[in-house]
Amino acid sequence: MSNGDKPFKDKVGLVTGSARGIGRSIAEDLADWGANIVVLDVKQADCDKTAAEIADRYKVKAIGLQCNVVNKDEASAAADKVKTEMGTVNFLINNAGIIRDNLLIRMKEEEWDLVIDVNLKGPFVMTQAFLRLLMKAEPARVVNISSVSGLLGQVGQANYSSSKAGLLGFTRVVAREYASKGILCNAICPGFIQTDMTGSLDEKVQEELKKMIPVGRAGQVKDISRVVRFLCSEDSGYITGNVIRVDGGSATGI
Repeated sequence: MSNGDKPFKDKVGLVTGSARGIGRSIAEDLADWGANIVVLDVKQADCDKTAAEIADRYKVKAIGLQCNVVNKDEASAAADKVKTEMGTVNFLINNAGIIRDNLLIRMKEEEWDLVIDVNLKGPFVMTQAFLRLLMKAEPARVVNISSVSGLLGQVGQANYSSSKAGLLGFTRVVAREYASKGILCNAICPGFIQTDMTGSLDEKVQEELKKMIPVGRAGQVKDISRVVRFLCSEDSGYITGNVIRVDGGSATGI
């Protein structure tokens, strides 16, 4: 940007799972373009800390909001608080997600249920809770963070791959149902991105994943957050129902 331009000035972005990692990077890139930010995560102290740091660095309004994304009552309360404190929401980024990897034969039912709940039910609950605010906003965007695992399937990720594939279907439905209301909805499928979550994987697994990436490196959180920012910008005004891979070419050809 030049001349201090802030395309998102007076807009509001809410990012789930944004106390750290990809979610925090998304919140920061939106704030860098002038958006006021709602940092939403599971621990209030973490939300408040990140929100304070974003407000100080980018000179925007930022609030921290504790919410379990699968809890409909908490999501409804979050929507009410955002309306009261921020007035609206323009950008809803469904980023919160977890992994509980295991081979199918060993996967516990609770591992399946937890991942499906957070990664798939969570975006449903949050999007439903904020639809009324989004329908009154200009512009209005929903961006769902899926995964190349939802396109390819990965060994040991029956739960995760299923949740992320389901999120792509959900994205297309929201895009069709709400385009006439001015809401554009798209999904991003990150490949192997270096985060705390992927850093917890066995080192041998991480090295094998990197070998599958044509560009020869793991992705960085900014590789994702910059694409999210584009999808929230005026430049994406004719894009909805799309799936964008940000994977260094690892899923090329599907």
